[in-house]
Amino acid sequence: MSVTGTQILSKSKLDKCEKTSESDSLNCTRKIVLNLAVPSGSSGGEASLVAEIVEAEENSSSKMQTLRVPPVLTINKSSAYALYELTYIRDVPFKPQEYFVKTRKCEPDADAKVVKICERLRDEDGHIIEHTQPICCPCGPRRRVPSSCGNMLKGKANTAHCLRFPGDWFHVFGIGQRSLGFSVRVEVKTGNRVSEVVVGPENRTATSNDNFLRVNLIGDFAGYTNIPSFEDFYLVIPRQAAPGQPQNLGANFSMWMLLERVRFTLDGLECNKIGLSNFWDADQNRVRRNQLPFYGVEGRFERINQHPNAGTHSFSIGVTEVLNTNLLIELSADDIEYVYQRSPGKILSVTIPTFEALSQFGVATVTIQNVGKVEASYSLVFDCSKGITLTEEQFFIMKPNEVLTRSFKLHPTTDQAAKYVCAAILKDSDFSEVDRAECQFSTTATVLDNGTQITAFQPPKTSVGFFDSIKKLWNRIWEAVIGFITGKSCSSSAAVASTSKGKL
Repeated sequence: MSVTGTQILSKSKLDKCEKTSESDSLNCTRKIVLNLAVPSGSSGGEASLVAEIVEAEENSSSKMQTLRVPPVLTINKSSAYALYELTYIRDVPFKPQEYFVKTRKCEPDADAKVVKICERLRDEDGHIIEHTQPICCPCGPRRRVPSSCGNMLKGKANTAHCLRFPGDWFHVFGIGQRSLGFSVRVEVKTGNRVSEVVVGPENRTATSNDNFLRVNLIGDFAGYTNIPSFEDFYLVIPRQAAPGQPQNLGANFSMWMLLERVRFTLDGLECNKIGLSNFWDADQNRVRRNQLPFYGVEGRFERINQHPNAGTHSFSIGVTEVLNTNLLIELSADDIEYVYQRSPGKILSVTIPTFEALSQFGVATVTIQNVGKVEASYSLVFDCSKGITLTEEQFFIMKPNEVLTRSFKLHPTTDQAAKYVCAAILKDSDFSEVDRAECQFSTTATVLDNGTQITAFQPPKTSVGFFDSIKKLWNRIWEAVIGFITGKSCSSSAAVASTSKGKL
């Protein structure tokens, strides 16, 4: 099986047996089993692969068998996503605003004629909404709103203050546990038959309707280090219809924000919480500077709510890590036929030159030929007697009448000269021996060289006669006498001694 983008962890043929009674009889079926590691696409996106199962290994004989009609395997893996649980909390205003009205008759229960916009609010049934009454502040230059007290005869001036919520509102959701999601669709086509299953984290095992294909999603190889947890955050989204829990979250992801829970007050008794406009404006400033937003969902995460069967009340983000999913695929092999091409072969020659033991290695050159009429697989073994290390069996394919040359390195285990007997064995695609050739070769003993420092004796180039020797001796004596009288011999000897001492 050969395919780009996947890795075969193991392959085998499995005899699967069922025992349905107390008897010793077993119901066995033959299966081809593939253990695959299927990665996702870049940034955790979609991925697909197509492969052809052309060979299967027989457990009983460990031989590779070629399938007559190779099954075609197609795997489609969807994008991975993290899906989060949502719990509705309440609605909050986008930008609360404080209003004030200058008056002389401010009271908490004053009507609109006195406090105008700061009059108490009422719900749809006419009931007064708690904490919406105005706050009355006296006049003066150092008040919340500095004002003049004016003519005291008309009454003491004061101001009515209130908080109102014009504009947009947001739904607030608590974020719970996350779950990882993706799907893997496996299709096997054999001839005119197509078998198909879909597996995922929520459905790890599936069998096709014709019982030919069974897939088990074992798990994923690496942990997910980049999948965030939002349990300390609230998800806030724009309110599109009536107040309260929405039936549809909408798809205006540019306005969705994730804010820490510590920024919220759910009872309204803490100051400076929680107008959302500040966070929105801060994000827009960052986006204008080509920076990632701090709070907005869009721009920080990919594939928002793009998971399969995304409902109107869900929140998911794409997983950007490359996930390697481990699949165990079983194919029924009861009716699969195996076929292989078998052709005779012949060893034409075997040559091994003599070489020196240990300090060198020998090379055995074997020439073989496919003497049949079809292309076929072969293997070649080179087996020697004791004293030569084992060589590895070689596998290859030859076309009709093709001639190939294969080489084996020979390493003796001794440094002594010896003779060896070897055999080249040629096997066909059924692993049966089709030809054998024996040969002999010799090695020479290893020559040891310890790197001696003494220069070997060099004989004189010419022979010296008796009279020549007498002449040379007389010349040396005469030169010594002259040197002694003139002093040259001492100087010369001293120089030689000094030079020799310097060299030592």
